[in-house]
Amino acid sequence: MSIDALFLNCTLKPSPRVSNTQVLVDKVARLLGERGVVSETIRVVDHRVKFGVTSDEGEGDEWPGILERIKACDILVIAMPIWFGVRSSIAQLVMERLDGTYAEGDSVTGQYPLYGKVAGVIVTGNEDGAHDCCANTLYNLTHLGCMVPPNVDCYWVGDAGPGPSYIDAGGDGHLYTNRTARYMADNLLWGVRALRATPILTDLNALDADARAVSR
Repeated sequence: MSIDALFLNCTLKPSPRVSNTQVLVDKVARLLGERGVVSETIRVVDHRVKFGVTSDEGEGDEWPGILERIKACDILVIAMPIWFGVRSSIAQLVMERLDGTYAEGDSVTGQYPLYGKVAGVIVTGNEDGAHDCCANTLYNLTHLGCMVPPNVDCYWVGDAGPGPSYIDAGGDGHLYTNRTARYMADNLLWGVRALRATPILTDLNALDADARAVSR
């Protein structure tokens, strides 16, 4: 059975502008490909994604099509640049739109659509903030139902303040980033295999009913 990975590149640069984040996405996608995973990348800024917290914000909103591809993947990777020390506005928009999936729980178990998916994060930037971006985004993804194995974040940051970014700084040869890219690829793949062997059977609907029974 095939394994499919979806990378959401949350760069602020529309195509065909060069994206440092995309270069690091391509590295991880290539490593996953060597492990038999089929990858797809969506540059979110190229699509008309409306602001909101539902899965469909009405006429002209292109998020529903992206969401269908999210629901179909096994591995979901949110990739982003750092701006002002935090994740890009596009990454924040993506997380806000994913909030809508809480309302799409399975009719029997209540599990959200992202249950059974394995998640990771990729970050690039000129200054500090990678840990914050990874921590917040991975935590958000666990709340949405994703499983997060160890070491599934890969990032590169340059010196604080203005300066060369990943491509111009020769980040492709950076040992730590190359190491974590490989950790990420192996552990994402392990996570998919683990979930296929032992699916999450948690009945959220039953647990909600139990909680209501003992709550005021």
